[in-house]
Amino acid sequence: MKTDLPQSFNRLKYLPPYYTLSQVELDIALDPARTIVKSRLEVLPGPNHEAGLPLVLQGQELEFVSLRINGEAHRQFELTPLTLTIHALPHDGCQAFSVEIICVCIPEKNTSLMGLYVSNGNFFTQCEAEGFRKITYFLDRPDVMARYRVILRAREAEYPVLLSNGNLLSTEKLANGWHTAIWEDPFPKPAYLFALVAGKLECIEETITTSSGAKKLLQIWVESHDLKKTRHAMDSLIASIYWDEKRYGLELDLERFMIVAVGDFNMGAMENKGLNIFNTKYVLAQAETATDADFANIESVVAHEYFHNWTGNRVTCRDWFQLSLKEGLTVFRDQEFSADQMGSESGRAVKRIEDVRLLRQLQFPEDAGPMAHPIRPDEYQEINNFYTVTVYEKGAEVVRMYQTLLGREGFRKGMDLYFKRHDGQAVTCEDFLMAMADANGCDLEQFKNWYGQAGTPTVSVVESYNAAKKEYQVTVTQHPPANVKNKDTKLFHIPLAMRLLTPAGDQQESLLELTQESQTWTFPDVETRPVLSINRNFSAPIKLDFDQSEADLLTLFSSDDDAFNRWEAGQKLAMQMILQGRLPDAALISAYRDLLMDPALDPAFKDLALTLPAETYLYEQCVSVDPQKIYVARRAFRKAIARELRMEWASLYQQMQTPGPFNPDAASAGKRALKNLALSMLLEADPLIWSPMAVNQYRNADNMTDRYAALAALVIQGSSSAVACLEDFYAHFADDPLVIDKWFSLQASRPPVTDAVATLSDVRRLQGHEAFRMNNPNRVRSVIHAFCMNNPASFHQMDGSGYAFWAESVLALDAINPQVAARLARGLDRWKQFAQPYQSLMRAALERVAESETLSADVKEVILKALGD
Repeated sequence: MKTDLPQSFNRLKYLPPYYTLSQVELDIALDPARTIVKSRLEVLPGPNHEAGLPLVLQGQELEFVSLRINGEAHRQFELTPLTLTIHALPHDGCQAFSVEIICVCIPEKNTSLMGLYVSNGNFFTQCEAEGFRKITYFLDRPDVMARYRVILRAREAEYPVLLSNGNLLSTEKLANGWHTAIWEDPFPKPAYLFALVAGKLECIEETITTSSGAKKLLQIWVESHDLKKTRHAMDSLIASIYWDEKRYGLELDLERFMIVAVGDFNMGAMENKGLNIFNTKYVLAQAETATDADFANIESVVAHEYFHNWTGNRVTCRDWFQLSLKEGLTVFRDQEFSADQMGSESGRAVKRIEDVRLLRQLQFPEDAGPMAHPIRPDEYQEINNFYTVTVYEKGAEVVRMYQTLLGREGFRKGMDLYFKRHDGQAVTCEDFLMAMADANGCDLEQFKNWYGQAGTPTVSVVESYNAAKKEYQVTVTQHPPANVKNKDTKLFHIPLAMRLLTPAGDQQESLLELTQESQTWTFPDVETRPVLSINRNFSAPIKLDFDQSEADLLTLFSSDDDAFNRWEAGQKLAMQMILQGRLPDAALISAYRDLLMDPALDPAFKDLALTLPAETYLYEQCVSVDPQKIYVARRAFRKAIARELRMEWASLYQQMQTPGPFNPDAASAGKRALKNLALSMLLEADPLIWSPMAVNQYRNADNMTDRYAALAALVIQGSSSAVACLEDFYAHFADDPLVIDKWFSLQASRPPVTDAVATLSDVRRLQGHEAFRMNNPNRVRSVIHAFCMNNPASFHQMDGSGYAFWAESVLALDAINPQVAARLARGLDRWKQFAQPYQSLMRAALERVAESETLSADVKEVILKALGD
């Protein structure tokens, strides 16, 4: 096994740049087979400059043509596959000078989708984190910020649209059918925010007026056949702009703001200044082709990338260790926006539950595994591996705790000071923390520990009630994360929202600030023994060790006024019973029935309350995971709920119909979610009886939410009608890639109905389908990732066949697109958590990948960390 790790980068070894840039001029002649890039860089000595130092530029997969310094040919340089080092600089580099470089790249061969590449005949870029060096030689680091002027040249017939960052200065037709567009970005930015797009595209556009009275042009560019699917994205963009003005006083700062959609994209979207490039998945939507979840995701991602205009672009990261400075903050902002768009407090609660469920299903396992890292890591080998749920989702929870501690008004004051101090700068997480502290006159030094420590802390709760004194006491203790116990851990500052539930309802919510290892709080004048509701609204990203009785949990599930903790109590009850191999008892069934039939509760909340904890979350509660045992227990528990409440499910299916034209608003989406849960449960109870109703919904649905839900229910139950419906679905939507992604994913995610091996056979068959493309990340995620990452019951088989498939897929993808391969490689990083024989089979698959002589740095880091002790 090859064990040599790639080069490591350490946060504490950060050095300011030796050189920096004031102005960048690019002249790019676009050709798929040979794009010529001419760059002119105005170079200045940097804050860490010393006389005589060479200028070291990064470059990758480039053909070098020429170099000029101050207009003169320059030959004193060294060229390697990764750098261009320029010696003998004018005045020893102590004064400003210009560098002109001509180089060539080949976009049509760029399958990594980083830098400049071609998708469906059009040009696109992706430069975060280190893609710009695949376009030209450059100081490719986030703390080098410059103003850009860009000339794009291309054949007009093939590439009529030419876009880049900032404002359009001019266009011109050239000889031989070529044309140009000149763009200028008035704001300094790092190279990772550069973007260009060229091709045959059309746009929907709107002109809006901002709070200052300025007119702004908004455009969404797509291929012509997708133009009709852009309205929701445009509405989401407009809502985001106005929300940011109202909530934070932040106004759109460019004359225009553009979004472009592309089908080949590694990520969800990218916040390039003024020219956001999106995966089509997060732009295109209409009732016939997109589900309610798609509509919600588009709204969220559009908002996220727009909010980056200030939290990421105007104020950016000093270095990549500070990635959560922009991502965690912006995720928090998009979560708050989406919660406000729900239109009610119950809607906000539903959004909060969805966000926490994602955190605990994906981030908690990461925090407990070999790739665990703080939201601001101290070290990395490959920065692409640190675009993680820890940096994003846990980072958002850390930002949320500021608001919990300081209040919304105090948080806004901190944001105002942050922008006042750092607009136009590349800064650190400490800069954000100090703005919050200084604006509110408070000490947040201990809170800083959230940035530097990996793992999820556990908080244990011990309660006591003295009936004679009418006194309630709670002792709260924080414990370091289990996977970092032997390290020098520091105490966290943990805000815990709590309330005592009593028959009189006289206890108000309060905030406990846990700053010591253990603290005790005493509450007087409590007439009867209360039920403690703690960590309300998930006020801190912790694991709660609180041995509440099932009776207390039932009380919380039935009557807690905090919607999150009400949902949480139901999840705990179900989790305990499933892991103990128990079926739901009469008391829990009665509580489920009461909740389902309560007319005062939001349908979306009912849907979440009756959705069981995911298998992967149940894994995290076990010392030694037997995936098949957990799958069987969870499925039996679900079937029992389905059968015991079949009359309620049938009634709800009828009550939750949404007649009239499709509307993706929160209320309608909530009704559809509950209706389709009811349909799924009815098929779970008795597929022979209820499958015809699912087929009827599939055939008569006027929207993708209902059509896909019915199809999924049939496929998951192995209904004899599923095959015909799958064939019909493909025939109807064969020309829509995003819908066919759903078709692929549904089959690859099918749990074992009778034979798990059949699912893997289906996956291999799908790989051979004419519509499958290994070089398209969306299609890979819909088949390979769906099986390996989202179908644990079929993937974790005792013969190891799923792991062998995983290994061959990682190796095949790594040769095409290392980023996508590295995300798949994470699928076995928790192998030590599993019982035998799974554990040994997983290790063998990991070692098979590790033996490859050609692993990318992205995949090598993941595999070797997974195998490490």
